[in-house]
Amino acid sequence: MGGLLTLQSFIDTFPQLDTVTTSGAQQHSNSQMQGTVVALYTIGGIFGSLLCIYFGDRLGRRRVIAFASSIAIIGAILMASAFELAQLIVARLVLGLGTGGYLATVPVWQSEVSRASERGANVVADTVFIGSGISLALFIDLGFYFVKSNSVSWRFPFAFQIVLLLIVITFVLLLPESPRWLVKKGRRDEARDILAQLLNVEPNSDTVNTDIRDIESSLAASASESWWSVFRMGEQRLIHRTILAASGQFFQQICGINAITLYTTTLFQSFIGLGPVPSRILSACIGFSDIVGGTIAFFTIDRLGRRALMVSSSVMLAISMAVLAGTTSDTANTTALYAAVVFVYVFEGVFSIGYSGLPYLYAAEIAPLQHRAAINAISTATLWVFNFLLAEVTPVGLNTIQNRYFIIFAVINAAIGLLVYFCFPETKGRTLEEIDEIFLQSKHIFDPPRVARNLPRLHIADVHVKGEKDGE
Repeated sequence: MGGLLTLQSFIDTFPQLDTVTTSGAQQHSNSQMQGTVVALYTIGGIFGSLLCIYFGDRLGRRRVIAFASSIAIIGAILMASAFELAQLIVARLVLGLGTGGYLATVPVWQSEVSRASERGANVVADTVFIGSGISLALFIDLGFYFVKSNSVSWRFPFAFQIVLLLIVITFVLLLPESPRWLVKKGRRDEARDILAQLLNVEPNSDTVNTDIRDIESSLAASASESWWSVFRMGEQRLIHRTILAASGQFFQQICGINAITLYTTTLFQSFIGLGPVPSRILSACIGFSDIVGGTIAFFTIDRLGRRALMVSSSVMLAISMAVLAGTTSDTANTTALYAAVVFVYVFEGVFSIGYSGLPYLYAAEIAPLQHRAAINAISTATLWVFNFLLAEVTPVGLNTIQNRYFIIFAVINAAIGLLVYFCFPETKGRTLEEIDEIFLQSKHIFDPPRVARNLPRLHIADVHVKGEKDGE
């Protein structure tokens, strides 16, 4: 969306969103409207995520993804065919509804079909594809920028989403369902077959038997609880885990990524002072930073761990925002503005290492099977809430306090690093059932990191059986 906001044809169709050719009070009013229209996508995302609380465990991971993608196609069609602001607003809401549904489900599905030793790499690999998608979208924006007098310059980019969503629907139905969801639904034989395929062993092997037993043992611990229990503590510390999952997604947005990604073209063109073509070229290339960052995360997350990437990334994000605040303080200093462009790329790349795909992974890991869909729905809805907040205030913030807007994020990122260090347990190499045990043995909010460091590798079912015998 960001690469289309300054197109003349788009401005002609939606003059209420024009912040390029207006000034003064009119520009302020239009910047507020622009922020609202862009951010309405996130309102749809909030409701799409929350609907997964109900549908996530009823339909299964694959069908939710396919259904949500179908809703997103409707939103894309409405966006591409819009002639009035009202239709664009509805389209943004519908597109967000579908996107929120699959965004809350895909990481859960990936986590549940991955081996513990590969789970981190499998999920954060999404970051590479996110970067590729951002670059593709912005290069399409760039190409159609030269079709200045024709509305195809923005209608085609909106419509192109449909092609990608159809690919998702086609392939998701050919891939295996989550074996953990199948066990939860009592479809044990199907789960056994899928686990055997994923682990490349026989369906009746000891490895598959142990995994099935661990899944059932973990599920039995909370099988009788409704999804509302995620707001209670209990032995499994469910509200604690819900808050941690939501906090990761909160950090992803409040670190300031929306001040960079959603308004990259506007930032380069209106704030740093570059021309429209160089601004779009630099914006299109920013996705390469995601690809580089995602590749680094892919090769390091299961070696260094989740905490190491999040803490170190927070420090670098704080430094990047501080540098951006300083280098954009003097718009006449060309060298400083070039440095600002460099640190926009640095910020994007570092974000991709620690906070692009990782919060989705972490939310899925720390949620117990019985409540995984609900906790991930809540955490993803949290992401959308603060995505809306940042998308709403960023145009106004850049228009009013200008470079000082980045100082806020520098301080926030420093605080995020401290919170992760003291409160977030390491989940590297743990099975999803072992992670349940970390919280069962924790007593307060600062306890999980210590327990995770000291807890030996184990099979949860054996631990529970031993506990029952000791109790006798």
